[in-house]
Amino acid sequence: MSSQDRTSSSRGGRAKVLAIASAGALLLTGCSEQVQRGWLPNVERDTTNHTGSIQDLWVNSWIVVLLVGLLTWGLLIWSIIAYRRRKGDTGYPRQLSYNLPMEVFYTAVPLMLVLTFFSFSDATEKSINTPVDSELVVDVRGKQWSWDFNYDYQGQQKYFSGVQAELDGNEGVEETLPTLYLPVNVPVTFELNSRDVIHSFWIPAFLQKLDMIPGKTNHIWLTPQVEGTFDGKCAELCGEYHSEMLFNVKVVSEQEFLDHLATLEDGQLGEEYDRKPDQVATTTLPSGEGE
Repeated sequence: MSSQDRTSSSRGGRAKVLAIASAGALLLTGCSEQVQRGWLPNVERDTTNHTGSIQDLWVNSWIVVLLVGLLTWGLLIWSIIAYRRRKGDTGYPRQLSYNLPMEVFYTAVPLMLVLTFFSFSDATEKSINTPVDSELVVDVRGKQWSWDFNYDYQGQQKYFSGVQAELDGNEGVEETLPTLYLPVNVPVTFELNSRDVIHSFWIPAFLQKLDMIPGKTNHIWLTPQVEGTFDGKCAELCGEYHSEMLFNVKVVSEQEFLDHLATLEDGQLGEEYDRKPDQVATTTLPSGEGE
C-alpha cells in the first residue's frame, strides 16, 4: 500500500470516529430537559401572566422561519440539480432575465413575512407593556455591582440595600446574593433605575428584560403566578465585575411576603444615593450603603 493510500485510509478512519462521536453526543443531548422542550424556552408557560404569550410568539416565529428555510433550501437544491452542467454541454448556458412573475413573487413573499412578523410582535409587545394598577411597586436600582429594592405595598414603604459583590471575578454564592421577594398572584410594577451606568434588569424565567438607564425610569408590569426561586442578573455589560451582578427572586405567598417586609428597613433609598457621571469612573460604591 502506498503512502498516499495509507494517508487516505487514516483520514477515512478519523472521519468515521468523528461521525460516530458526534452522533453519540447528539443522542445524549436529546436526553436533557432543555432539548426535550423543543422550540420552547426553558421556562414554564404560567410562570407569569406574560410568559405564555411570549412563548407563543417565539414558537410560531420559529415555525415560520423553518418553513421559509425549507422552501429556500428546496429551491436551491432544485436549481442545482435542474440546471446542472450536463455531459456534452459546451459554452455558457442560455441567459435569462426579467421574469416578472418570479420577481413579483420574490418581492411579495418577503414583504408579507415582514408585515406578519411585525403585526404579531407589535400585538404581543403592546399586551405586555400595557400599564396596570399594581398593589406592589418595586423601585429597582442597579448599581456597580449590586441591587437596591424599594418596596411600596399597601401603604408600607420598605427597602433592601444590596451589598457589593465579592469583586474577585468568581460567581456569587446564591445564599448571599441580594434577594427580591414577590407575592404570588399579585400584580407588580417594576420601576427600573440606575445609580451610575447602564444596566439591564433580567429575570430569565420571566422572559422579560429591560435596560436601566441613568436619569430615565423604565417599567415592567407583570403578575408572578408560580411560587419558587429564580435567578436574576444584569444583562448589560456595565464594568469589570458585571458577571457578579446577580440576584435571587423568590415568589412566595402573600403572608410570607408580608413577613419578609417586616424584616426590612422603613423608607426608600431614592436618587439621592445615585452617583454623578464624573464619579462613576473613579469611585466604588461602599458596601451595603445603597450608593
